[in-house]
Amino acid sequence: MDSRKFVLRQTLLIAIGQAVGVGVMLGIFALLDRFDYTVVLGGLVGALVALLNFFFMAVSLTLASDRAVQQDVKGGKGLVRSSYAIRTIVMFAVLILCAKSGHCNVISLAVPLLLVQPTLLIAEFFRKKEA
Repeated sequence: MDSRKFVLRQTLLIAIGQAVGVGVMLGIFALLDRFDYTVVLGGLVGALVALLNFFFMAVSLTLASDRAVQQDVKGGKGLVRSSYAIRTIVMFAVLILCAKSGHCNVISLAVPLLLVQPTLLIAEFFRKKEA
């Protein structure tokens, strides 16, 4: 499978997992009578940050893999390291600014970040084995 299609397919899976997970989270907040606009906004921002982080991670790993195939292993490692540093700084800044603004619930900001790995595990469990 083409690496672009694979990245987009995995990102779509993460987006679906985020939508389902944030929906469940919103339902739990409603059941606990803690639902307000800050929960919704926090869930949306957290899901978007998690989704974009995953997408840019996948893109950087694909580019690093392409460099490794071209015998530029050092360049690939540098790309992965710089991508990680930039993504971490941007995520931290966005999440802290949103949390400090008072317009986003801190828990609903954080929960979507925890949904990426379970989404990938569930998707892998249901993936059809190719011949």
